Amino acid sequence: MKQEHKCDFMNLPASKNMNNDRRDFLKKMGLIGGGIIIYCTIGNTGRSIAQPGFGSTPDFNAFLRIGIDERVTCFIGKVDMGQGTITSFPQLVAEELDVAYDRVDMVMGDTDTCPWDIGTGGSMSIRIVGVQVRSAAAEAKGVLKLLAAEYLKCPVERLKTKDGVVFDTKKSDSKVTYGTLAKGNIIEKHLETKPSVTSPDSFEFIGKPYFHQDAHKKVTGMAQYAGDIRLPDMLYAGILRPPVHGALLKSADLTEAKKIEGVQVIEDDNFIAVLHEAPDIARMALSMIKAEFDLPSTSLNDKNIYEHLVKTPVQPQIKEKKGDIEEGVKLAKELFEETYLSAYVAHAPMETHTSLATIENGKVTIWASTQSPFAIQRTVAEGMKLPADKVRVITPFVGGAFGGKLTMVTDSNLEALEAARLAQLTGRPVQVSFSRAEEFFYDTFRPAAIVKIKSGIDGSGKIVFWNNDVYMAGDGGTEVIYDIPHQMVNIYGTWMMPPPGAHPFRVGPWRAPGVPNNIHAKEMQISLMAAKAGVDPLEFRLRHLKDEKMIGVLKAAAKKFGYKPAKPVSGRGIGISCGIDVDTYVAHIGEIEVDKKTGEIRVKRVVCVYDMGLCINPQGTKIQMEGACIMSMGYALSEGIRFSDGAILDKNFDTYRIPGFSWVPKIETVILKKDNDPPHGAGEPAVIGMGALIATGLFDATGARLFEMPMTPERVRAALNKV
Repeated sequence: MKQEHKCDFMNLPASKNMNNDRRDFLKKMGLIGGGIIIYCTIGNTGRSIAQPGFGSTPDFNAFLRIGIDERVTCFIGKVDMGQGTITSFPQLVAEELDVAYDRVDMVMGDTDTCPWDIGTGGSMSIRIVGVQVRSAAAEAKGVLKLLAAEYLKCPVERLKTKDGVVFDTKKSDSKVTYGTLAKGNIIEKHLETKPSVTSPDSFEFIGKPYFHQDAHKKVTGMAQYAGDIRLPDMLYAGILRPPVHGALLKSADLTEAKKIEGVQVIEDDNFIAVLHEAPDIARMALSMIKAEFDLPSTSLNDKNIYEHLVKTPVQPQIKEKKGDIEEGVKLAKELFEETYLSAYVAHAPMETHTSLATIENGKVTIWASTQSPFAIQRTVAEGMKLPADKVRVITPFVGGAFGGKLTMVTDSNLEALEAARLAQLTGRPVQVSFSRAEEFFYDTFRPAAIVKIKSGIDGSGKIVFWNNDVYMAGDGGTEVIYDIPHQMVNIYGTWMMPPPGAHPFRVGPWRAPGVPNNIHAKEMQISLMAAKAGVDPLEFRLRHLKDEKMIGVLKAAAKKFGYKPAKPVSGRGIGISCGIDVDTYVAHIGEIEVDKKTGEIRVKRVVCVYDMGLCINPQGTKIQMEGACIMSMGYALSEGIRFSDGAILDKNFDTYRIPGFSWVPKIETVILKKDNDPPHGAGEPAVIGMGALIATGLFDATGARLFEMPMTPERVRAALNKV
């Protein structure tokens, strides 16, 4: 199976306008080459946003170009950060348009040529946009058949398609290629009724394993990221940053920096930058600036933050309510009341935030490492008082993001606006690339959170009540999946809209926002109750489940693992977790070992099972599951931001420890075949259960109870001393 096709991020000509008139939109599409433009209005996912100075985005979500060269280009506003959608989207297009997979090219995240998109996050690319792409391609094939009926002068009912050719089933020599039908024309056409998509029993491309088509470029170093792009006469910028959050600049002595040959110094109010044709000289000049700041005093640090968060005034939101908690307490023979803590966690991508900006003929073009190019376009246009069509954002390969490059809050792509401003002030292309210390400082951390759970079992070991309060993590993963007659879940603040004054710096989405925090607490609580009831922890879960999907993933994990029931705290170190994220049901069963002297935990084996509905690319999903399991060992075992009085104390990976190669356990994945169900998310669900797996595994091995993540060796030793 050939696995190569072109993805050209960089070489499309710019459009001239970006308004909501359909004809003007089609003229815009004409600038990217001849072919048939299939204009698809599928659902309302385009959101038709209208803002002053920005016009209104057309109400479409996907569109295709069928070129006279017989190639098909799919334009998607999403970006691929390594999750493999650059491969999955062509599978969808090839399936429904009936062309070869390697004839489909992708253009993603280019604001001049792609449809508007809210941003890439929440595992929405395939489960939401992918569904629309399938429909768009199916409609495109129907339109091509209508055009072929006119061209071949035969009834459309007699026409079939195969490998980009429309042919008359009654005349073997009567056929026409998609490219011939295009003739370099732009054609707007719709089908009166929405066509059905291919049924699973006829799949040729969907559901087949394809390696990521960009893998060769990445492992050979051919892939270009924002920091790799070079333009003639470009400058590198070093920008004066505050030492702590909330600091205000008092004065800056630029004398020594200005003495360096070739250095250009920019002062624009409190914005101070030094620029040079060599990045190391720009950084050296920056280090020579003598600045004084007014520093705040918050008295908050990574030790006392939890007390502060719990006391922050916020109106709780009821997530779940069933029965009566007081009645449940009366039924309980054994009561359990625990508090679970989770530290602030950084995104820590391999590639720091980077943007390159240039201005030509009054138009700003930015190559940005981002999850949300259209949000950057809006931010830069507003910041520079330009219409949106005067700002183009191109997204090359992205070297990791995990929610940290999703522009949902101010400064998430601060460097893009800075690069644009400096390009305007200097008249030259400018690149702004965060140092690792800047990346940690300006990161939108996963918020520190507290989860409090009160629960109880009766004399038969049945859970009779569940009372759950969540502070700052949000409601992700808080649904009560177990069959419990009396339950209440209250949410105090979320990661998306935290209460004022809650956090000493910005917080934001981090893979499966809030769900790992809540699953850790829920599943550890379940294992504690199972142990008290004297019931095997897997059997205890199954006894309290009615949801067939959850039962299915747990049983599939147990089968793959070769799980054998045992009394709780068996000494084996087997951990279990299950939950739901982005509509995907996921279960983990794994084995850990602990060095009781050092407190070091080693994960030896993990089985991860998905019920994710239709899986477009099993190979891509498998490596997403593996990567998520490895990455999430970080938040579980070592990752936690240290800070004091607004200063971020972790500035690099010498103190902020992320998983290394030596950490990688044996990982086995199972994807349940559910081709007739809609596709659900794949990139994030495997993240949610590793904290719970490790905590329950440690409890099973030693009886030690760890209620705080990360589960550092110091905390493990302290927990072991209490057993």
